[in-house]
Amino acid sequence: MTQTIQDLPAGYSPHDRKSPLTDPWEPLYSRKAGERVILALRAGAAHTNSRGFVHGGLISALADNAMGLSCARTLGHAGGLVTVNLTLDFLGSAQLGQWLEFDTVFVKPGTTLCFAQAFVTADGLPCARANAVFRVVGREPQRKAS
Repeated sequence: MTQTIQDLPAGYSPHDRKSPLTDPWEPLYSRKAGERVILALRAGAAHTNSRGFVHGGLISALADNAMGLSCARTLGHAGGLVTVNLTLDFLGSAQLGQWLEFDTVFVKPGTTLCFAQAFVTADGLPCARANAVFRVVGREPQRKAS
């Protein structure tokens, strides 16, 4: 199943942050909503486990990614973040062909640690809840203009 730009929900475009981990899961999409970075994809065969539904490892990795990007955006941080703790509660399953969104709903930024929570939905229905703690590393945060 190939997703075209015309088929995407409003505001989404191809995700611009690539990594070797996510390359096999392309195409990935994102949109920015305030300080949040929402990731999304249309579930395909490469995203599923042997039972035919979306693999929990993919859900974990993309929830972690969405929360980390949202924390960095909230901090105005030019350095990086490293995951210290990540927990997920699987609330339901995501099926082949469904539109998955990874949306960060809470960020508590700090100078050393950043806390976040995200919800993962499949066609708008909750399928996972994630919580993470990130260590702030790298360059000094950029000061937001007043």
